[in-house]
Amino acid sequence: QVQLVESGGGLVQPGGSLRLSCGSSGVTLDYYTIGWFRQAPGKEREGVACISVSDGSTYYIDSVKGRFTISRDNAKNTVTLQMNSLEPEDTADYYCAADPDWGCVVIAGTLDDSQYEYWGQGTQVTVSS
Repeated sequence: QVQLVESGGGLVQPGGSLRLSCGSSGVTLDYYTIGWFRQAPGKEREGVACISVSDGSTYYIDSVKGRFTISRDNAKNTVTLQMNSLEPEDTADYYCAADPDWGCVVIAGTLDDSQYEYWGQGTQVTVSS
């Protein structure tokens, strides 16, 4: 069974940076499409970024373009989400998810979450002064 573990969350001031990592023991994440999702209190979960298993192509939600970067570190078997210029609106629980079959599926401008088979437990990100 695939287990995903997120790390790197915390409290940061507006304008600061955090680096989230998604790791797994027992499976090679390079064989999976990895998506990062977030859910703020009282809001629906939204897809933030994705990196495809097939060609390494990436997707970002408009609100994080130019600020967030998703990448693979095959040596460490992790997928990282580098988050710069953080804003209070980025405050949420962040989750990584893995899917072995599909690339980054975007429907009506939204990263589809129904394709993902495996989910981590999440890491909290708080952006506040």
